[in-house]
Amino acid sequence: MQVRSSCSGWWMLKEERQRYILQVLRQDGKLSAMELCARLGVSGDTIRRDLDELAAASALQRVHGGALPRPAVVPFDLRDREADQAKAAIADLAVELLRDGQVIIMDSGATVLAVARRLPLNLRATVITTSIPVAAVLTHHPLVSVHLTGGSLKKDAQSLVGVPAVEALHGVHADLCLLGICSLHFELGLSVSDPDEAYVKRAMVRNAALVVALAGAEKIGTAEPYVVSPVSALTHLITDRTVPEPLLAPYRSLGLTILQG
Repeated sequence: MQVRSSCSGWWMLKEERQRYILQVLRQDGKLSAMELCARLGVSGDTIRRDLDELAAASALQRVHGGALPRPAVVPFDLRDREADQAKAAIADLAVELLRDGQVIIMDSGATVLAVARRLPLNLRATVITTSIPVAAVLTHHPLVSVHLTGGSLKKDAQSLVGVPAVEALHGVHADLCLLGICSLHFELGLSVSDPDEAYVKRAMVRNAALVVALAGAEKIGTAEPYVVSPVSALTHLITDRTVPEPLLAPYRSLGLTILQG
């Protein structure tokens, strides 16, 4: 069912029009500027101004011809404290991909940290990570060798970014990368809100044989300003069981192995 305007947009207050735009976006998962012009009976310039203002407020992500949702911004500490069954199920499936002798790149993020907490105590592997919390958890693992990249601390994510982190990752040929996902869209690819983080994630993707995206349902179909890679650069997508098959079908068509917990 589509949201429909009860009146022409030409006399609506700007705030009313923008609330309507966000309502359409929440329901449909995307919106077209041309379609909004037709629905509201306003000019393309008016809609473009509305979309630009909403994008500046981080309420949506502008893309060619329209907009996509942006994920909610939740501080890392809060995400880590949340008792999230979906996150735990994703982490459990990721652990099943791990094997003795692997070199594993572990990204930052609450779901990747949940994987680190679940590593079997008999696993022998080498972990390379940009995540301070992941490294801290794995200091207690008896058999996993842990290597932190260099770099500057990105405090909100508790991760390392910058040239030293990128160079450290370029020197690795990893068997597997566990990638924390900010936003994932089957057309636009994997994207993040920070350019430094984008450079680091690109290095992770390029230097691993298997690239496993760990993405909760709220991350799929959203977009951020800085593109990391196309979806085709990933090999696996692990998400939760609430994601409907029609939403996953485009990712399957691109060759991803999809696991749902």
